[in-house]
Amino acid sequence: MQIGELAAATGLTRDTLRFYEKRGLLLSRRLANGYRDYPPEAVQWLCYLRAAQALGFTLAEIETGLPLLDDPAAAAAPLLRDALMRKLEDIDARIAGLSALRADLTRELARPGFGCPVLEEQAAA
Repeated sequence: MQIGELAAATGLTRDTLRFYEKRGLLLSRRLANGYRDYPPEAVQWLCYLRAAQALGFTLAEIETGLPLLDDPAAAAAPLLRDALMRKLEDIDARIAGLSALRADLTRELARPGFGCPVLEEQAAA
């Protein structure tokens, strides 16, 4: 399958496919004419990759061996569950951090005589 066919089958751009290939996430072989040739299973792999990204996993996390989301092997299920639990914990931590930041900003805006906190700190120094 050539790059244009793979792009059409997955809805990804050729540039995205080249980027994934450069990172080692997508493999191809070169034909005699220099064209990239992708195996048919590349479509399924790219669907998995996009699903993992939609769940919040970064390319670096996927590169380091995220267990397949659709792996039927029972052995992979606990690994995938652990990875998903870690991602959920990361999201909860980010939400907590953003909630704290929101509270700080709300408190600052509600302060009587609100001014620029940076300028006020400099004036006090």
